[in-house]
Amino acid sequence: MNFATRLQQLPSVSHLAAAHLLDADGHTVATLENKPGQAGSLAVYHGLAQKHGGTITPAAAAEGLQWYGEHLADAQAHPGKHPNIDRLLAWAAGSASYRLAPVLSPAS
Repeated sequence: MNFATRLQQLPSVSHLAAAHLLDADGHTVATLENKPGQAGSLAVYHGLAQKHGGTITPAAAAEGLQWYGEHLADAQAHPGKHPNIDRLLAWAAGSASYRLAPVLSPAS
């Protein structure tokens, strides 16, 4: 399934301004904002967290890689071009889990 089709199937992120990705110690390791260029990744990470009890485990990260569709091959061919995919690649190969902490939009 291509990325655009997958995005249509994921839960809406219109109520989110951003989401922080937290390690086991509660430190923010990354922030995804609801803005052009990041909104699709916010939807992927948010959808994974909803499906997996708020946590992105290595297995959830591997699933998320499939959700990126055609962008996965491009990320693998060009490391650094897609940092949100690169992060999932590393997490899928590791053993740590990360929690998603949503930041609601002011209008929500």
